[in-house]
Amino acid sequence: MPTVQSNNITLFYEDHGDLANPPILLIMGLGMQLIAWPDAFVIALVAAGFRVIRFDNRDTGKSTWFKGQKARSPALMILATKFGLHLSVPYTLTDMADDAIGLLDALGIPAAHIVGASMGGMIAQIVATKAPERVLSLTSIMSSSGARGLPAATPEVQQRLLAPAPKNATREQLIQRAVDTLTTISYPDPARPADAYQLEASLAYERGSNPAGFIRQLAAIINDGSRVKRLARIKAPTLVIHGRADNLVPLPCGVDTAKHIANARLEIIDAMAHDLPPSQIPHLADLISAHARSATSR
Repeated sequence: MPTVQSNNITLFYEDHGDLANPPILLIMGLGMQLIAWPDAFVIALVAAGFRVIRFDNRDTGKSTWFKGQKARSPALMILATKFGLHLSVPYTLTDMADDAIGLLDALGIPAAHIVGASMGGMIAQIVATKAPERVLSLTSIMSSSGARGLPAATPEVQQRLLAPAPKNATREQLIQRAVDTLTTISYPDPARPADAYQLEASLAYERGSNPAGFIRQLAAIINDGSRVKRLARIKAPTLVIHGRADNLVPLPCGVDTAKHIANARLEIIDAMAHDLPPSQIPHLADLISAHARSATSR
């Protein structure tokens, strides 16, 4: 099982493509495992001439879980931030950025193209501010600057994500819960197989379903607050990708992210919500590949 020790925890990872090729590090979002990066997306990047590394963030999949460390309720944390208070959390997004940097260290990679989705985009932003010498280029997908005043998820999505998992939930209940969430936040792409969500949720459950880890990661997001001042320090060539139909992290969040990073390029995809729709995989891979090549040539 491919694992490394990073930042005093164990990270499970996959390494695809020729080790001599320019590396791309993929960082996934809230509660999601490395399998949320579609195989077709990884294959397309490898075919474009890149070494592609994806991994389970802490508290997901086969990486270290922080069992026994309880996070406060998201509602309480959001209320506290409105009064300028930052409650203690089991770990921070900066800790998760250190995990990613430690993975590069363990693999002997001095610098990589960093690509993050949703929470992973936030982590990627922090990597670019904390360790700029490790970042050849930055791609932030369906993410946010965390600035105050940006629109929040729709009420339906908030209710779906924040509803507590049933006590002693069965395998079938947890899988159906994940299917319902994916259905709610994803674009209704006709190219997506009818059983895609069921297969993804079932595989995620078998690899390691961790509802408590989801809450701890959400606490880390809320605790991190606004990254606007930090984004102004990013020097890496930056591409911001956002779906016009995103109902979890609405489009203005992506627009705001691009606005605060010098010379960032914003790409809006109409047929995309808070997901990586199958029909858009070739386009997404082309955007990221071209961005990485452009950054390298500079």
